[in-house]
Amino acid sequence: MAGKKSKPKHKKDKKARRAKPEPKARAARAHSAKAGPGAKAAPTATKAAGSKSGGAAPGAGAPAGRPGARPGGSKKGSRRSSLSQRRGPDGELLAPGDLLLPGGAQRPEEIQYLFRGCVAAERPVIEEGVHEVVLKRGTTLEAAPDRPDLQKTVENMRLRFEGGSIEPLLPLRAAIRRNFQGVVERAKHRRREIGAFLRGLDLGHTETSHMDSHGEASLQSLMEWAARLENLAEADEPDHADYNQFHRGLDQLENTTEALIIDVEQTLRRLRDRTRNG
Repeated sequence: MAGKKSKPKHKKDKKARRAKPEPKARAARAHSAKAGPGAKAAPTATKAAGSKSGGAAPGAGAPAGRPGARPGGSKKGSRRSSLSQRRGPDGELLAPGDLLLPGGAQRPEEIQYLFRGCVAAERPVIEEGVHEVVLKRGTTLEAAPDRPDLQKTVENMRLRFEGGSIEPLLPLRAAIRRNFQGVVERAKHRRREIGAFLRGLDLGHTETSHMDSHGEASLQSLMEWAARLENLAEADEPDHADYNQFHRGLDQLENTTEALIIDVEQTLRRLRDRTRNG
């Protein structure tokens, strides 16, 4: 009889031990109750993520995604210069001219670079280039007093482009003060000259995807140099600087950007030749 009585007692003790909550689980429930309704999902999620073998759930410890984020992760970011951000989704130059050349071409050097872009563009735009210069000055094509000079300039740029070797046409700079203001003025001038060339390409609806890789890389580098010139033109004056060294650097920069412009011109001439022959 003693053996029979001890058996139920053993079962009762075993059930009691089994039903007794572990300290960790009890503490978790107490914490959940204190935290309020918003915390109830945490123990549930933890329990669902865990496995019987004690291993971590796949993705455990990964940062939570943003609300409303698309499955598959976020898109890769890319560093872009300020000018390359002004290009369309397919790499085409954006249409508004004021993004590339605020106020339109004004100085003779800017007009020359605009016409260089117009005649080299994938679809040459001679009259459109002249018309843009006149319109930006607030007059009409018929009333423009310098219209013959403009047409002569654009015709010279056309003959240069369609002729033999494409030679550099760097502007002849007037004497510039060897101080910070002189550096800023020079940087602004070069930035606008590059912008004028890009605007000419834009008027002719030039598609960079039609260019070869060398010409496209030169165009991208040209835009990056233009962005650096923008930054230089807007920079604060340094406390101590060798402005002669600044101007020597600008000499080199002008030669570099001129070589890039010629690369783009040569690329577009090869593209035009292929189109004509094809």
